[in-house]
Amino acid sequence: MTVTFSGLRAVDAIDLQLEEGETLGLIGPNGAGKSTLVNVISGYLKPNEGKVWLGDTDITGRPAHRLCRLGVTHTFQGVRLFGRLTVAENLEVGALADGSSRRKARLAVGALLEEHNLAQYADAEVRSLPYGIERRVSLARALASNPRFLLLDEPAAGLDENETDDLRHVIAEIGRTRGCGILVIEHDMSLIARLCDRLQVINSGRTISLGAPEQVLSDPVVREAYLGEADAWENDNADS
Repeated sequence: MTVTFSGLRAVDAIDLQLEEGETLGLIGPNGAGKSTLVNVISGYLKPNEGKVWLGDTDITGRPAHRLCRLGVTHTFQGVRLFGRLTVAENLEVGALADGSSRRKARLAVGALLEEHNLAQYADAEVRSLPYGIERRVSLARALASNPRFLLLDEPAAGLDENETDDLRHVIAEIGRTRGCGILVIEHDMSLIARLCDRLQVINSGRTISLGAPEQVLSDPVVREAYLGEADAWENDNADS
């Protein structure tokens, strides 16, 4: 995959593969091209070169709402919820995105509220909720469309240590119970190392390392790219 903006290669001939049931961490320094790559996969951008395949189907350039119906769902760095709608209504919007009937969508909402401990907030407007709860609602809404592949762009952004650990358990449970492939962009190395089956590191639009977390995070090339961030991950783990 290659994506160019005004002559600058934001994504430079990157290959990425995600299997159902796998959790892949996509990491790299700020500006490395992570979000651009995921925006192409999920239909928000078109590549200059390369193709996106869902199994044997070429889905390159298909709009995001059509990809959602095919089972590819994307959450963003910022929480993009409907603030004036209730939690239940936000989840219903997500459930309708895959073409479900209103009746089926409402049944799905009830299950999701229970599954994510959100029942007590069902009738609350989202804009009235603490940020950590908004993050949980965002994830639940993404799951409402029954994804085969779930693309999470910095899901732990703005969360404290306890909330991040809770999120890790939730995402791991999603992988176990739903069997969907999960791609996670994240800067929290401790979360990534504990959560993911594989890590892919990109820098300046190119893949510089790919493999098991312990292998990748000890790679000198990765340490150099992060300018000390990998060492910070190591110190975090030494304290835990």
